[in-house]
Amino acid sequence: MTEIGRGFPAQETGTPMVAPMAEARPRRFSVHGQEITDPYAWLKAENWQTVLKDPAALPEDIAAYLKAENAFAEAALAGTVDLRKQLVAEMRGRIQEDESGVPDPDGPFAYYTRHREGGQHPLICRRPATSPHVPESGPDPDETILIDGDQEGEGLPFFEIAAAVHSDDHTRLAWSADTKGSELYTIRVRDVATGLDRDDRVEATSGEAVWAADGESFWYVALDANHRPAKVMRHRLGRAQSEDETVYTEPDAGYFVHIGKTQSGAFLDVTASDHETSEVRLLDRHVGDAPLRLVHPREPLLIYGVEHRGDRLFIRTNADGAEDFKIVTAPVDDPGRANWTDLVPHRPGVMIRHLHVLTGHLIRLEIENARPRIVVRDLGNGGEHSVAFDEEAYSLGLRAGLAFDTAVIRFVYSSMTTPSETWDYECASRNRTLRKRQAVPSGHDPAAYVTRRLFATAPDGEQVPISLLHRRDLPLDGSAPLLLYGYGSYGTLMPAAFRTSLLSLVDRGFVYAIAHIRGGTEKGWRWYLDGKREKKPNTFTDFIACARALIAARYTAEKRIVAHGGSAGGMLMGAVANMAPELFAGIIADVPFVDVLNTMLDAELPLTPPEWPEWGNPAESEAAFRTILSYSPYDNVAAKDYPAILALGGLTDPRVTYWEPAKWVARLRATMTGGGPVLLRINMEAGHGGAAGRFDRLEEVGLIYAFALMAVGKA
Repeated sequence: MTEIGRGFPAQETGTPMVAPMAEARPRRFSVHGQEITDPYAWLKAENWQTVLKDPAALPEDIAAYLKAENAFAEAALAGTVDLRKQLVAEMRGRIQEDESGVPDPDGPFAYYTRHREGGQHPLICRRPATSPHVPESGPDPDETILIDGDQEGEGLPFFEIAAAVHSDDHTRLAWSADTKGSELYTIRVRDVATGLDRDDRVEATSGEAVWAADGESFWYVALDANHRPAKVMRHRLGRAQSEDETVYTEPDAGYFVHIGKTQSGAFLDVTASDHETSEVRLLDRHVGDAPLRLVHPREPLLIYGVEHRGDRLFIRTNADGAEDFKIVTAPVDDPGRANWTDLVPHRPGVMIRHLHVLTGHLIRLEIENARPRIVVRDLGNGGEHSVAFDEEAYSLGLRAGLAFDTAVIRFVYSSMTTPSETWDYECASRNRTLRKRQAVPSGHDPAAYVTRRLFATAPDGEQVPISLLHRRDLPLDGSAPLLLYGYGSYGTLMPAAFRTSLLSLVDRGFVYAIAHIRGGTEKGWRWYLDGKREKKPNTFTDFIACARALIAARYTAEKRIVAHGGSAGGMLMGAVANMAPELFAGIIADVPFVDVLNTMLDAELPLTPPEWPEWGNPAESEAAFRTILSYSPYDNVAAKDYPAILALGGLTDPRVTYWEPAKWVARLRATMTGGGPVLLRINMEAGHGGAAGRFDRLEEVGLIYAFALMAVGKA
């Protein structure tokens, strides 16, 4: 048994508590001629699929162990209770509790979400599009609350609304919610006039819904027995779910199915994809029994997505070697690749991330060298202009909106020092209208902070961007603690955006840094390709290079850095803990994907087949097996000193299952020679996203920040 560790006293008496030690029940198996021993495989419940739906079904021995870990973590952090309360109070003080989103017009109405004072969950609302009401000026007398999230979630340990989609005639709302955290969404239909739900209930869906134009039916995606979105179904109002019609079934377990609606409103869009190949089908929403029409059959490594205007499709694609994507057009009646015509050509290093089409304009969101911009193209004369900003590091997002016949787009801008601003932009006149500026009720002075963009040199010479935030008056002499965040997978871009919660760390003398490591797309699609499969170790060495560059620049020092990452970023945390533990005072691994080898060998898990293009298939490829085995955090725990580690998980998480952090912590405790402590906290009532209520989430953030402060001796 191990004691909690230095710096983490659990009791006022000074009596150290001992950590739970999971029993080793070795499971041995052989892959490509190499024997693998998994001492904690028993922590994976054999009935895990049932547990996703009913957490009470968790076997008693596993439940007892997880509860013991939670009790130990709480005891280890008992000295931070007052600090956590203070952190939560600060973070809550920066939230405008009765915040309202900017209404999004669609015909006679404008739709938006807002929160009430003290409310945990959003209210889905609408008002007449002609209402002159300003969102910041209190309740709109013409407002209709369509879904009251606080009311619907009352008394439930977990509640999260996934979608609320109105019919074309605005009389009905298809809305979906999850009450377990397991991402098994139930769709209901609400009659707007009465405010009551119909008897229609569609269970075990992905949460997506698209209405047919007549409002008498909607399409949704059904999950299969392994929790994968695999079928597109059509539900006709008034019928039982058992009578729903199958519109599309995906035959390949490695492809997930998603649905949407083209901005024009003409088509249902059915996309089947993995991480490197996609295929799109369209269905006319205005024709009762219209068939699905394939745009172009899937080809290995071909990615494309579709928008529509008139008799043309507008397609964002990497076809013909367009690594950073290009935009082509094709006739609606014959949209195959043979008829694709370049409209916006490929430019290496300038990645087209998103495409948006209106009646008269094509809008794209690009990123070059980790700096985003919006480009507007007049579809009448072909002229283009861009919308960009001058800060070294900033976040820029394009909001699609509900309308198609408009020349107005909406974008959201922020930086690590500048609160979020929502702007409406008139594409023809180029006039901007500020619709909302994020309020910070407790006060915020952007001039008191500095945001910077630095670059670290990776071992192979690549320049890795780093976004920084710190107080302007902070001495940059190497004494400051630093929270270094990283993700680096799936091509996900980490925006340098404003987050009010971070101020609680920064105001206590922390530097906050985002490592824009390979595996993301901050420097284009190549940046992603250089951080996946056999090149995955670049993600880890990039992060370590960023840590060392920040030390060399005297922003911090060894053992003053707390590393933070979640999900696939949690894999990063486990890898760097094994590779360079001497750099870090603490590691925070949020729902961490740390049992990579075992998960990628288990084809029954929800995400495994779709993940093989990302990591490789170790069952079929010995090379992939060797690569994954070389870095899988659980399999590379060694007899060495580790920094303090906080691992967080969710019992009903279908993405990174609870047993991954549980097994990792058990092996660390049994193997490490010193350091720590190693703490595990499993949310027994939530899944991948943690707590659903906005204030409950602050409790989790407060725990993370208190751990970070404690790890560097500032608690």
